[in-house]
Amino acid sequence: MIQELDSVRIHFDTSNLWILNIALAIVMFGVALGVSISDFKSLFKAPKVLFVGLLSQFILLPLITYGFILIVNPQPSIALGMIMVAACPGGNISNFITHVAGGNTALSVSLTAFSTFIAIIMTPFNFEFYGNLYQPTAVLLQDISLNPFDMFKIVLLILGIPLVCGMLVRYKYPNFAGRLSNWLKPFSIIVFIGIVIIALTNNLDIFYEYIHHVFLLGIGHNLLAFGLGFLVARIFKLSFENKKTLIIETGIQNSGIGLLLIFTFFNGLGGMAIMAAFWGIWHIVSGLLLAHYWSLKHILKTQRV
Repeated sequence: MIQELDSVRIHFDTSNLWILNIALAIVMFGVALGVSISDFKSLFKAPKVLFVGLLSQFILLPLITYGFILIVNPQPSIALGMIMVAACPGGNISNFITHVAGGNTALSVSLTAFSTFIAIIMTPFNFEFYGNLYQPTAVLLQDISLNPFDMFKIVLLILGIPLVCGMLVRYKYPNFAGRLSNWLKPFSIIVFIGIVIIALTNNLDIFYEYIHHVFLLGIGHNLLAFGLGFLVARIFKLSFENKKTLIIETGIQNSGIGLLLIFTFFNGLGGMAIMAAFWGIWHIVSGLLLAHYWSLKHILKTQRV
């Protein structure tokens, strides 16, 4: 029964949770190795792009997600998973996808890093705000008694500190940071994917039984995020290169930090964990498909010329 999904728990032992913590911290450290103070300065010199990026990710995406939830009326735990994903900053794999798509990779890396800093405050705030605004999820939050400050500390520890450390290494030892980044990024992503696979393997029966409840919702939510990025970029008349970047940054969310928060504070709540895990796999597929479409379109256009 679908009603049981709100009480289902995904099993994820403490040792794997620690590995997930470390993997996410390494991922963010790797992202920061490619970011310099001048990158942030260039963002502030072009405040329009920075404003549009933050508006799309932290204001409009959670708001649109809330409206989507009101329309489709999913199970409370699934809705909470959608709110969690929407509250997370952009995923670091967005940088790779932006590169494949021919977008503004430097902008993508800078936006990912800057949005991660903002997420230290905005992720707990958006999750708490919209989670309590929707009555069915508010009931779940009351049962769990979530302390927003505890979530803030976890996000600071896993995202904020590695980001600062990575930027310091880049500042002090730029050549070493470049070499380390080239090795660290693919390694950390592989480790993270491995953790997700372990979580799936240990709970295959639960995923097989309930995945169909989040499949279409997850795809629809992701397409909504891409569409939002496109609409916002068009309204603010960004260049085509920056438009692709914003679409990807809005549609690729750091579901890894979402999974970590779900396992840490919600004991692997079924609908939340399945939604975040599915999003973590699907947004890579959809993002690469979109990037392939743009790159193929560019090749065909070049051949005509």
